[in-house]
Amino acid sequence: MASYSSICCGVLFFFIFLSCQSPEEKSEEIPMETFRDEVQATTVRVGQSETKSFDYLINATGKIEAANEVMVIVERPGYLLELLVEEGQPVQAGQTIARLDKTDSQMEWERAQVELRSTTAEYQSRRIAADVETTLLDSLGNAERDEFWKASSGLLSAQIAVREAERNLEKTEIKAPIAGAVADLQVRKGSLVNAGDEVCLVLSTNLLEMKVKILESDIVFVGKGQKAEVYPVSGSGDGISGTVSSINPKVDENGLVQVTLSLQQGGRLLPGMNARAVIRAPQNNSLVVPKEAVVYRSGRPVVFTIENDEAIWNYVEVGKDNGREMEILDGLMASQQVIISNNVQLAHQAPVQVITD
Repeated sequence: MASYSSICCGVLFFFIFLSCQSPEEKSEEIPMETFRDEVQATTVRVGQSETKSFDYLINATGKIEAANEVMVIVERPGYLLELLVEEGQPVQAGQTIARLDKTDSQMEWERAQVELRSTTAEYQSRRIAADVETTLLDSLGNAERDEFWKASSGLLSAQIAVREAERNLEKTEIKAPIAGAVADLQVRKGSLVNAGDEVCLVLSTNLLEMKVKILESDIVFVGKGQKAEVYPVSGSGDGISGTVSSINPKVDENGLVQVTLSLQQGGRLLPGMNARAVIRAPQNNSLVVPKEAVVYRSGRPVVFTIENDEAIWNYVEVGKDNGREMEILDGLMASQQVIISNNVQLAHQAPVQVITD
């Protein structure tokens, strides 16, 4: 009987103990989507991947040169009586730019004229005398007889001397060989000059050219007649348009190829000025994205697209870059939305909100 009572008391105590315990809260796993909903969405701007004609830009630097430049040389010694131009002055082809003292040349011409008249008289005299001679001249034709009389009388030599004197007289006026602008004046009025002395340089400032060096890997994208823009290295002033006029078929020891650009209008660009050229090489049917869409993670290019308001990480292979757009060779398709702002620290599947303003 005592044993039964002990068992009943133990059971009662057990139930009382259980009733005194606080109920344990049930543990539930919180879905990942709940955490994602609690993260504030990153505001982004978007662009689009598209297939289009893509202008690959090839940059190079060089010096502006005149397409034509000629050094004017003194051909006749003498005193420089007149200097009719100054540096920077435009001139036309054949325009007189300086005059030499022509006293000596004038005297030479006059002496040659006197000698010509004298030999002409001798020539006429011999012709008259030959009318009565019937020996050697009978075997010659009329033209041969005339040449014989001119030579024997000294008329031929006198005619040549007159032409030489006229030519020397013309050389006392120094003229511009081409149209352009005067540069590097070397002489002064009143100075004594000799044959071969330099007077000035005449530059064709309206027709310029520029020689640049292009990487051999880029030369395949350059062809004759291709368009280019040229800008001052200083960055000030507007650029001028040009075209590729020639390509040197030789690669130098540095792996560079010389390309010549023809520039039609000089503007503020002058011969000798350093300039930067941008050659446009159109690439057809290229998949491109705005350059801002490409970011780099661990040295690899990444583009974020958008799916269900989430940023999607895409490894891509990039091609050429023109400063505004970048060519995508692999990793994207056309007509995809790509994130172009706030994408440097984005994570895969991070919530995003597109803004359009």
